[in-house]
Amino acid sequence: MDNMDIDLGTPSDDKSDKLRSNMQGRRSFLKASGSTILGAPMVFAMNFPTGLLPIGLVAEPAQQDIPGKDARLTVLNDRPINMETPPHLLDDRLTPGNLFFVRNNGIPPEVITGDVESTWKLTIGGEAAEQEMAFTLTDLKSTFTHHTYQLTLECGGNGRSEFNPPAKGNQWSTGAVGCASFTGVRLKDVLYHVGLKSSAIYIGYYGADKHLNGSDDTVISRGVPLDKALEDESLIAWAMNGQDLPPLNGYPLRLVFGGWPASCSGKWLTKIIIRDQVHDGPKMTGQSYRVPCDPVAPGSTVADEDMCIIQSMPVKSLITYPKTGGVISLEDTLPIRGHAWAGDLAVEIVDVSIDFGQTWQPCRLEKPANRLAWQHFKTSLSFPQKGYYEVWARATDSEDKSQPMILPGWNPRGYLNNACHRIAIKVT
Repeated sequence: MDNMDIDLGTPSDDKSDKLRSNMQGRRSFLKASGSTILGAPMVFAMNFPTGLLPIGLVAEPAQQDIPGKDARLTVLNDRPINMETPPHLLDDRLTPGNLFFVRNNGIPPEVITGDVESTWKLTIGGEAAEQEMAFTLTDLKSTFTHHTYQLTLECGGNGRSEFNPPAKGNQWSTGAVGCASFTGVRLKDVLYHVGLKSSAIYIGYYGADKHLNGSDDTVISRGVPLDKALEDESLIAWAMNGQDLPPLNGYPLRLVFGGWPASCSGKWLTKIIIRDQVHDGPKMTGQSYRVPCDPVAPGSTVADEDMCIIQSMPVKSLITYPKTGGVISLEDTLPIRGHAWAGDLAVEIVDVSIDFGQTWQPCRLEKPANRLAWQHFKTSLSFPQKGYYEVWARATDSEDKSQPMILPGWNPRGYLNNACHRIAIKVT
């Protein structure tokens, strides 16, 4: 299947850059049966949704070398470093460390070169803790049972670039997601060891990253309700895919809460506090990582008290093979594969469409390796005639909720875009 004669080159069309800059990513396109994309007529053009730009016209972003990361990742900014992974680079069943996306709010600490096992300390305390205790990495590894889980982490703002009116923040496309095998100790084992008062309802974290101004001011300190913290899969982790955590992904110690916004999974972990209230650290209050409790009209101003904290992420899927812009002969079939995930839930169905959602074809979907791991899907497609096509993927979760074809409900910060992923294909 991998050896098929499919040209995965990226289209180089001057109109792509012009459209990209003129529209600022706001998907606007005039439907017309005579539309030509990638030098081919758009088949099923009459079905193309309004408010979108054909994916074949979207130019690839510039790239930049960041130590420890693949040079093909897309760098959104470098102070702080934020970078996402193009979908075709997420084809591995587990995301390698050098391909795992990076979401930073401040400046990571310098990498410790000495005896990190005995010098790095994690303190557990807080008003709802029975006592305060400190653990070195050696203490954690020798005192508690080790566990390994495949866990999906996705930035709450993944897909923000599609919102209209635009939302402030990093303009993620689809690549602020990854699933790796994390090893560590269960957070609940450490919390029970320290002791939980009956008043405990939340935990919050603190890390060693610094504010952009260079001060020691806490730049982000988020948390989760106690029931999420006590799940088996909630880890204090020191390894990813059997190796030390990458420096930009939290080395030497981090929290991992699969299925929830990745901002909950604190990196460079130095402290956990057990709270008798909803945690109120930086990026936990106001409108950070919150969406309107009730639907609002696009462009609305929403009061802080009408915003609710994001918890489980919505159902979503990603086509990882082939790369968008692929060219295939009419007599061939096109192999399709990718991943799907659904926050705290499982994915039950993945379908794909080549006619902009008028008809759907089911994919073969694997069960997750464990709860909160993404699931792999695959199928093969035939095309009725030569021309430009888009392959759309749609996942449905265990509560029968499906991805919307296009942008879901607007929110001021551009969170939780789980619209169908799509790739461009030219059939010759």
